[in-house]
Amino acid sequence: MNFEGLDPGLGEYTPGLDSSMDPRLDPALLQGVELDPDALAVPVSESMHIVEGMYSELHSVAAEVGIPVTATHFDLQEELLWMGNHRGHASSFFGPTMGRYSSFQVHMTDDIRHIQSMDTGVLFLTKNNLKCLTRGGLIMFDYTTEEGADMHSLILTDNNTLLMGGLQNYVAELDLTTVQETQKFTVEVPGVAIMRQSNRFFFCGHTSGKVSLRDLRTFKMEHEFDAFSGSLSDFDIHGNLLAACGFSSRGLNGLSCDRFLMVYDLRMMRAITPLQVHVDPLFLRFIPTYTSRLAIISQTGQCQFCEPTGLANLADIFHVNTVGQLLMSFDVSSSKQALSFGDSGGCVHLWSSAPEVSFNSYSRETELALPCLVDSLPQLEWNHELMPLSLLPMPLTSTEPLLSDWPTSLITPSPRRAPPVDPEILRTMKTVGFIGYAPNPRTRPRNQVPYKIKDTELEYDSYNQVPESPIGRDEEPHLYMVPKKYRKVTIKYSKLGLEDFDFKHYNRTLFAGLEPHIPNAYCNCMIQVLYFLEPVRCLVQNHLCQKEFCLACELGFLFHMLDLSRGDPCQASNFLRAFRTIPEASALGLILADSDEQTGKARLGRLIQSWNRFILAQLHQETLEQEGPQAYRGASSSTLGSSGESVIGRLFGCEVENSSLCRCGKETVRSSLTLLFTIHYPEQSSLDKMIEEYDFAEILKKSICLEQSTQAWCDNCEKYQPTVQTRNIRCLPDVLVINCEVNSAKEAEFWKAQTEYAYNKALKKEAAEPPKPKEPLPTEWEELCSVEGLTFDTQAEDMRHVWIPLSLKMCISKTQGLEVSSLSEGVEAEGMSVYDLVVIVSHIQDARTGGNLVAHIKVGETYHQRKEGVTHQQWYLFNDFLIEPIDKAESAQFDVNWKVPAVLYYVKRNYHPKYDLRIKNPINASVLLTEASLARKQRKSHATFIPLMVNEMLQAADLVGLDAEFVTLNQEEAELRSDGTKSTIKPSQMSVARITCVRGQGTNEGVPFIDDYISTQEQVVDYLTQYSGIKPGDLDAKISSKHLTTLKSTYLKLRFLIDTGVRFVGHGLQKDFRVINLMVPKEQVIDTVYLFHMPRKRMISLRFLAWYFLDLNIQSETHDSIEDARTALQLYRKYLELSHNGGQEEFRKVLKALYEKGRKLDWKVPDIDSADGQGSPKSTAVFPSVMGL
Repeated sequence: MNFEGLDPGLGEYTPGLDSSMDPRLDPALLQGVELDPDALAVPVSESMHIVEGMYSELHSVAAEVGIPVTATHFDLQEELLWMGNHRGHASSFFGPTMGRYSSFQVHMTDDIRHIQSMDTGVLFLTKNNLKCLTRGGLIMFDYTTEEGADMHSLILTDNNTLLMGGLQNYVAELDLTTVQETQKFTVEVPGVAIMRQSNRFFFCGHTSGKVSLRDLRTFKMEHEFDAFSGSLSDFDIHGNLLAACGFSSRGLNGLSCDRFLMVYDLRMMRAITPLQVHVDPLFLRFIPTYTSRLAIISQTGQCQFCEPTGLANLADIFHVNTVGQLLMSFDVSSSKQALSFGDSGGCVHLWSSAPEVSFNSYSRETELALPCLVDSLPQLEWNHELMPLSLLPMPLTSTEPLLSDWPTSLITPSPRRAPPVDPEILRTMKTVGFIGYAPNPRTRPRNQVPYKIKDTELEYDSYNQVPESPIGRDEEPHLYMVPKKYRKVTIKYSKLGLEDFDFKHYNRTLFAGLEPHIPNAYCNCMIQVLYFLEPVRCLVQNHLCQKEFCLACELGFLFHMLDLSRGDPCQASNFLRAFRTIPEASALGLILADSDEQTGKARLGRLIQSWNRFILAQLHQETLEQEGPQAYRGASSSTLGSSGESVIGRLFGCEVENSSLCRCGKETVRSSLTLLFTIHYPEQSSLDKMIEEYDFAEILKKSICLEQSTQAWCDNCEKYQPTVQTRNIRCLPDVLVINCEVNSAKEAEFWKAQTEYAYNKALKKEAAEPPKPKEPLPTEWEELCSVEGLTFDTQAEDMRHVWIPLSLKMCISKTQGLEVSSLSEGVEAEGMSVYDLVVIVSHIQDARTGGNLVAHIKVGETYHQRKEGVTHQQWYLFNDFLIEPIDKAESAQFDVNWKVPAVLYYVKRNYHPKYDLRIKNPINASVLLTEASLARKQRKSHATFIPLMVNEMLQAADLVGLDAEFVTLNQEEAELRSDGTKSTIKPSQMSVARITCVRGQGTNEGVPFIDDYISTQEQVVDYLTQYSGIKPGDLDAKISSKHLTTLKSTYLKLRFLIDTGVRFVGHGLQKDFRVINLMVPKEQVIDTVYLFHMPRKRMISLRFLAWYFLDLNIQSETHDSIEDARTALQLYRKYLELSHNGGQEEFRKVLKALYEKGRKLDWKVPDIDSADGQGSPKSTAVFPSVMGL
């Protein structure tokens, strides 16, 4: 019987069909099936199932007709699809064609409930039996569980261990090497039917409808979700989401399938909005490709795809052609390209997203049976006289060796003799253990290959030359197109972190750079641009609001640090933390993944232009002057108004009139506010045609007053019509922002052509003028020219002629509209507004490092006056933490092969008087007042601090003990060098979790007045409980019992204390303030780690100092920031006592005794009950106990 009309795969199975599968015997199978005139089913077209970006049926095969398929599984090593049925039989199918590869009986009676592939074989789980077989069917081991067990699921924890769960009240752990049960984990809720695993938890799905989260090492339950009142049918995890489907109780009607999927956020450990679907879900899986899609499968064959956090769409429902059977199993391949379904009729359906499908990204080759090489023996013509006798097979009758048998001495394998080791390597070799290492003598090319790589004449040995600055080390300057100061800079981390990294090599000015190792720090250059615009700097430092994540507030805090810094680099960590939470930034693609930043896949030129457009609009929105309720409770009321106008709008905004003229004559005019303009380049009629010469002012005018034709809707014509759209401006902005839009080779060629025109113009101008004396070459180029025999012509460079004008003059006339023209230096423009170029942001294209962004900024007089005490203007190059003065013409010169323009800022001359440039600190003492905790379970009776009273308000020079605890967001990335040392590539990303401040004087000395736990929305990788005392859940507002608050709230408290002038006492405060992202003047920091430190000696821990000087045993089990802050205060009191009573010489002797004692004890604090009497810590603290602390 031919079943090709029903499904292409069914016709390939030769055995007879079960009667339940025969449509002639059961006409109900043909309901909804279109029939042809011969009463046969019309073949189903793929186009009926396929939608762009979705899956469609590729193949179907019948394994054993009439026997339900209870389990399907895509092999994780090979291109095989496994299935197991209700009678214990297993089969495998090869590739997308579903050719049968192997078939064997696993169990005689029980059904196969779970299949799991390994490297060496395949595991099959039945009711009370676990069997491992090769892919060909040979048994590797057979394990039987204890009597009464009813197993349903298994999961591999590693290559040698697995867990099995079922309807009993335990989960068994099995060692695959010895095939022995190692231990049993008791579960509180019996019935573990489904198990999943992530890098944090084991997830167990129970038949009672609950999902438990268990520790990876101890299997203890850490959390539990009560998903459904009935039973659980399936669940899956992906990233920070868990989705589950199941059954709910409906009173007397029993259980019914719940069409609401429960979705949980694993970061907050709480449910989010349930997802309503249009099918009865039995199976579900995450299919993460470009998005985190969910595949929801019903038992009747309906398949729906939807986003876990979005709304389900009826258009995304598809049907598996089961011919009336029910689906019994479902699986997804590791490549996410294929889906498999097993139905109750014994058929396996393969769905894929492409005709050429791979089950795994990297599958090993499957060993297939060799075909018969000889179909039949050749016929020999006996009567043929020329037939060679060698064709006749003859038995070997002679005992003598054949001529082709070579003696053993000639066929013994002999390895190639190793070349002798270079004597220079043996002379300089150092040995660590049994490993020897030596510097490369460079007597031969690295990674020798038998063919020529490059011309040796061009090679230049610069390895023995050590430049003065670390910027140029390990580089060949003449072979490297990008100059050293423009290249991407990185921080070299050592075992001391940043303490021995000399930033002065990169920045000899008093301006502050920004560190680049933070995620999304590509915008460092634009942060510097905004900082050096005086109205913007004053605006954001006067701004303060109630929003937790406000970019204007965070910019104000960051600019305050840049003001205080005297050449030391700052971090934009808090600003970038808030930036990552803005939904608009994520929607615009401005949030980069770590992999994109490290591999250089991001298109930085286009990205920084989008960021420029976003930040101006965001600041305009956030700084709109509104009524008082929007202000922060600690902000000064003098900074508020009710005009509803933004300083950003007055500074950057330009009122634009957009008109649309249809060919029917109807004109529509709309007015809007724009904050920047984009350059539109002239159209080229032919690619081969030479690009014409244009004036930059002409291009800018046409870009501002843009005129273009496009299709638009016309209300008069009631259809889309060709429309001429014209843009005109009604006023000139104070700051003209231009996005250059050099995003393709076409725009790059345009810039290159205009640069060449400018260069040729410079040569002609030079020839017409008397010659000037040549300037001496830089030292590095003199050495290069002498070695290479080159000549270097700087005459055209001396002209410094560039295409971008350093000044523009603009005006709006009633007759001619906008007028734009270049302005020569020193020339006045009467009746016109003069704009000076002050900012150029460029994209440095560098294949070695992935590229980076730099900013050329013309720093004004007020900034030099504050930092250096001089009044002048100077152009600077800002490349993260590298800052260097440059010539004004160099900033506007572009070689588009490596330096591509991205953003230009022109400012109107003498625009400052329009704006209030005074900074009024908006933070006052009210930020220290009592505030409610974010934690729902926190009670006042459990408070660990007493806020400052009115009579306790701190004054300048008052002491405050401070300590902070941190958690890890991203682990450190390091590499192991050949000599065994570890090199840090990227440090771990820390986030502050707890900040404590204690009183340093008065009757309540030592009593905390701040003890804030910081709520975080980012995923915590490691809570560092042993060192921080922070436990999972302490930072969760739903379950925390601590005083939980936002980072911004606590940051304002510390900023107020710093602005007041208090002195902070603590241990290791430099790291604390760095992670909190605060810049504290050195005279306000008293760090006990340096008070009790001798030059060129190790730093001493707080615990050892407390034991040695105070006879206190602290940090015995975990760290407590209140205890650490108090101890630091006591140590400072002890330091004052020792240094004042005995003088510096006596104190030096005390330090020597301290280091001597530390060496004897290996810097470990003795136990309290130690027999040698070395440790006798006090049982009570020095400070009085208030509130039972």
